[in-house]
Amino acid sequence: MDDWTTSHDRVLAQRRAEGWMFLLEAARDARTTGAVAPSGKALARALTDPVDTKIPRPLNILEAGAGTGAVTRTLIRRLPPGSRLDIAEVNPRFAARLRHLTATHPQVAADGKQVRVHPTRVEDLDTNRRYDMIVSGLPFANFAPHQVETIMDRYLELLLPGATLTYFAYLGTRRAHTLLATRSQARRHRAVERVLATYRRRYATGCRTVWANLPPARVWQLTRPAPATPTPRRAATAGASR
Repeated sequence: MDDWTTSHDRVLAQRRAEGWMFLLEAARDARTTGAVAPSGKALARALTDPVDTKIPRPLNILEAGAGTGAVTRTLIRRLPPGSRLDIAEVNPRFAARLRHLTATHPQVAADGKQVRVHPTRVEDLDTNRRYDMIVSGLPFANFAPHQVETIMDRYLELLLPGATLTYFAYLGTRRAHTLLATRSQARRHRAVERVLATYRRRYATGCRTVWANLPPARVWQLTRPAPATPTPRRAATAGASR
């Protein structure tokens, strides 16, 4: 058996194990897990694409709600040299798996400082740094509207001016909630959508649909505005004031 076959089989076994773990965690706590399978490669690429648009320099990046690490692996591969990745994952079993992933990944610096897993909610995260990019995997559709507003405000607080936030929502969730949810759940879901729409109107700079995911998803990109540059006074105005 050649090295490629051995490596390929190992990757497939890892993906199957992650799929089962995700399914078990969804059964344990569907509200905070938010899905029954990890994000696919196409969705992971769409969420992390803004890394390639940044100026080629070390970046500070935050991933919130990393799950089993499907997006984390893509982020690590795309990190510019000298970058720092913080991961906020409140689920203790996911956090333990993420620590193992980052400790054994060949592209992570051996000193353990390049990637850190924080077993906490992003609202409580305190790293004393602000970020060039935030990737959110949190299941907003499962949260209360005030929680979503708190999280989005925290993201904006953590972003540097001009920095980027990406998050996704599965297509068809509104119709599914209409057909399957109770009236109170449907009202909550509509209220969450209104909260997110408010932030998109103010900060959205991009949107794309990822059909090659199960289920398909829409990825939103939001940007914290950079401070306005003061407009220089015209020479004529300056001359007239003498």
